[in-house]
Parts: sequence; structure tokens; C-alpha cells
Amino acid sequence: MCGIVGYIGARRAEDVLLDGLRRLEYRGYDSAGKATVQGEAIHVVKTPGKVVHLTEALARTPAPGSVGIAHTRWATHGEPNQANAHPHLDCRGELAIVHNGIIENYDRLKRGLIERGHAFRSDTDTEVVAHLIEEYAAKLPLEEAFLAALRDVVGTFGIAVVSRREPRKLYAARRGSPLVVGVGVNGEYFLGSDPAALIPYTRDVVYLGDDEAVVLTDEGMETFSFDRTRIQKQREQINWTVDEIERGRFPHFMLKEMTEQPSVIVNSTRGRLDVDNGLAKLGGLKDVDDRLRKIERLSLVACGSAYLAAMVGEYMLEEYAEIPTETELGSEYRYRKPILDPGREAVIAVSQSGETADTLGALREAKEKGALTLGIVNAVGSTITRETDAGVYLHAGPEIAVASTKGFVGQLSVFALLTVLLGRQRRMSQATGSRIAAELAALPAKIERILAQSDRIKALAKKYANAQSMLYLGRKYNAPVALEGALKLKEIAYIHAEGYAAGEMKHGPIALLDPSFPVLAIATKDSIYEKVKSNLEEAKARRAPVIALTNEGNDELVRIADDVIFVPRTIEMLAPILNVIPLQLFAYHMAVARGYDPDKPRNLAKSVTVE
Repeated sequence: MCGIVGYIGARRAEDVLLDGLRRLEYRGYDSAGKATVQGEAIHVVKTPGKVVHLTEALARTPAPGSVGIAHTRWATHGEPNQANAHPHLDCRGELAIVHNGIIENYDRLKRGLIERGHAFRSDTDTEVVAHLIEEYAAKLPLEEAFLAALRDVVGTFGIAVVSRREPRKLYAARRGSPLVVGVGVNGEYFLGSDPAALIPYTRDVVYLGDDEAVVLTDEGMETFSFDRTRIQKQREQINWTVDEIERGRFPHFMLKEMTEQPSVIVNSTRGRLDVDNGLAKLGGLKDVDDRLRKIERLSLVACGSAYLAAMVGEYMLEEYAEIPTETELGSEYRYRKPILDPGREAVIAVSQSGETADTLGALREAKEKGALTLGIVNAVGSTITRETDAGVYLHAGPEIAVASTKGFVGQLSVFALLTVLLGRQRRMSQATGSRIAAELAALPAKIERILAQSDRIKALAKKYANAQSMLYLGRKYNAPVALEGALKLKEIAYIHAEGYAAGEMKHGPIALLDPSFPVLAIATKDSIYEKVKSNLEEAKARRAPVIALTNEGNDELVRIADDVIFVPRTIEMLAPILNVIPLQLFAYHMAVARGYDPDKPRNLAKSVTVE
């Protein structure tokens, strides 16, 4: 949640900060603000609403200085208004702070600070840290005061601080909320909660780890632990391009990212598929190959769309790799005291960003209990990639739209690869492995045929744009896809949508059906097609409008359904990769038809780094 940008160098800081905020606005758009330092003055400008409102305010009142921090907010504590927008100041206006995360003990800290005479201007938990630093700085150098304040804090944070006492320094630290430092030329440094903010300026980055701090000056950077132990950090390279984080000719990032999905399949499978021998090669798992061969059980932990992708992965792994698999919600995993067999069980954390707080918490619980931990992640250098024993990258490129599309498809592709890898280690035949690999390689062209139907799906969305509720149905591999389709509609079109395993419809949801309650059913030709067709008949008997998603050439559903969407055929385990794409397009066009921005759904942010 939230976006942080920082800069120290010779450029006008305001320009760099605003550019970075625009690129990070998908992380939060309730309010925005910035603080720059020039001489002995701090210049703070902040506004409620999107970054464009901050841009307009700065056009009226430019902020001088070549050192600064900025923030775009997703509200946790306090309403999204100007008072609660970041940056926050201490009592004397000597320092400014921006923060991502949650200070869990802020209430106790705040009461103590008020008793000692501090005056608060906001309802946020963040402001507590500004006053803590102020209090320690009355007796200590600012660097030591900064670290002392962080040691008092319980919770998660990515924090950046500037002060008029030290106008050519920028302090930052993290615990559970990502921060990355960009190393520029001629002594300039950039700070971001996501590498997307840094790409126009540098590809050389340093990722901060948990309980690590950095001080940036004109002379260089110093990284250290909270007890002041110096840490030598390795520079890494960002392999994205500026074009990948720009919308280009597309009206929204979500549409752009959906059209990139054929490339996602190509990139996620490149060099990893041996069709002739029916094998998958995942270099990121090479070091744990011996341990993987001994695994007798898998737990997949994830949240949101990644959780639904993992549910599809569970079907794949159990049917073809013959490994008992359970899909677990990251937000519940730690709290039910999971029983693990460290020698025979692996826990796989699935996350597009690699920073999802609940999934990270589950991962750490599994590590504590000695399980082999793996990651399926898109973001290079993210926390999950650093904390797992091994893992697999999606290679999907940056995903900017809040609602995940290509990340979901990338996760399904990797689960297919993992299924072949583990299956061939066990009882999967070469013929079965070759068939899966060949079908996976054929998917990009089939996805292109679905994307070509965008205008037809747009017309369908306009037809149903006034619906107040919808029911999505699927069975077996497509049950999670139904949940994902409903989730997308909720996220960006704000329509109440229920996703259900189709066999469960008559156990409750059928009571809702009437002529105002459309049903979208995934009824592709597979092992349970006839059963889903029966569910369609049941919905139609209640006079509910029915949209059927089925395979090309299957015209028998035209008699039952009011509308039909056709997709190419593939093998059953890979069908979710194709079937989800019309549901993504339908949700996108529904949102646009209803007048909403699908890239910035209300109350949501891209990377959920708080519990």
C-alpha cells in the first residue's frame, strides 16, 4: 500500500518526486504530498485525492530544493483528507516524514507523547514517528534519534525522513514494507517503494532488507542495521524498460496488460519447456532438487487473485503430479497453527508483488517450522524472493493496474510448469509431459484469438452494465476461475458478484436467481461439461439471464444461453488460462461502461503490505 519517492542530487526535487508519484499512484490514490528542503526551510504541499491535484497545487506554489520526499496514500488510520495526507511534521516543523505500513502500538505511543506536550495535527499512526524522532533528537544526533524512534515502534513500515537541521541528508528504513534505493550518476540517489519510480533515472538499485536503514548524502550512501552495524549491500540491475511502465496507446494499464498476456506465456516458459521429452526446467529450483524429490505434500499460500491461481494449481498438482496439495489463505495460515512435516512438506508462497504482508507472514511461519519454502513471484528482488529457499519468477514484466490480469495468467503458467517438473520426477509419463508442454506452447496464439473478441465482449458488457448482481459458475479447474471472474467484477465495476463452484448453486445461491440476476457460467467441453450444462438449465428455469463461456464450435449452448462467448480448446488443466481472459475483458468493459477508472478502483491498492 502507498507509494514513497525520495531524491537527493542536483536536479529540482519536485520534478523527480512528482514523476515518481505518478508511476506509483497504483499503490494508493487517496491523497498525495511532498516535502522538499532548501537551506533551513522545509516546503510541504499536500492535497486530498489523486496526484493530479498535488500537481495542480504545486503549479500554483512551486517547491524549491534538490532534496525531498513524497507520498501517495492508501488510507489506513484516518480519513483520506488533507490533514491525514503525508508528509507529517514534528511540533517544530523541523522534520518531515512519509510512511507505508501500520504502527501497531501507535495508540500507546501517542498517549505518552501527548502527556509529554506534543501536539498532533492528524489522525494517522504515522505522525507518532515524527514526534518520537523529535523527542529523541532533543538529546541525540538526528541519525541516532531516527534509529531510536524505530526501535520503539511495533508494526510494519517503509519510512523516509528529511530535516532542515541536516538539509543535505535523506534517511530511510524498512520493516515489512519495501524500499529500494536507486544509484544515479554524479552523486544523486533516488528512493522508491517500487522500482517503477526509479526506472527513468537509473537501473542500478539496492534493495533494503527488514530492519535495515540507509542515509543518503551528496557523498554517498551508508546502509546499516537498527543497532548501527554497517551492512555491505550489493547493487542489482532492474531489467524493465520505460516503455513497460507506460500506458502507450492504451487508455488504461489494465487493457494494456491484458493484451500482453500472450507474451507472458512466452516469457514464463522460454527456456523452461522441453516438448520432445515432456520436461520442464526451472533453474530457480535447481538447488533444492533433491529435497523436492522427497516432498510428499504441498501447501500453497496466497491472497486475492494469487490465492485463486493457487487453487487452480492445486487441481494441476494433485491430478498430474499426484502430490497431495492444500491451498491456504495467507491471512489465515498463521492463526490456525498449521501442522507441518518439515522433511516431507514444502510451502509455496504465491504473490505477484512478492511483498504481500499476509503471505509473507505465512511464509515465515513455515520457515520457523522447518518446511522447505518456495516462491512464485513476479517482482525481482522482492522480500519473498529473498526469504524463500528457492523460487520461480513469472517474467511477466511490471504490472501497474491494481486488478491483476497478466500476473494471474503468469502464475497459472508457472503452476503448469511446476506440475510437469514434479510429475516427471514421479509417475508422469513422457507422453503426458509432452502433451502438456505442447499445449502450453500453443496458448499464446489462442489467447490472441480471444483478445480479438474484445469489441464483442464490450458490446456484451454494455448490455449488462446496469446489473446490480451477478453469479459466476464453474466446476473443477474452472471453479476458481469463476471466483476470479467475480472478483474482477467486484474490484473494478463495483457490482456485487458471487463466484461459486457450480455444483453448489442449488445449495443456496439459486434462491437469488430471477430475471434481474445474470449468471455467467464457464461451460467448456471437458470432463464435467454435461454437469455444468445442467446447472445452466437450472438457472434458465428460474428466468435468470445466462451468459455461457464455451469452446469454439459448440453451438448447443446457444439454445440455452442468452449470450455465448467462444474460446479455443486446449487440454482441461490449461483451460483456465484461456477461460479467464474473457472474464477479465468483461469486467474491464463493464467498469468503463459504468464510468469507472479500472486502473484505480476505490479503496484498493496494488500491493497489500499491511495486515
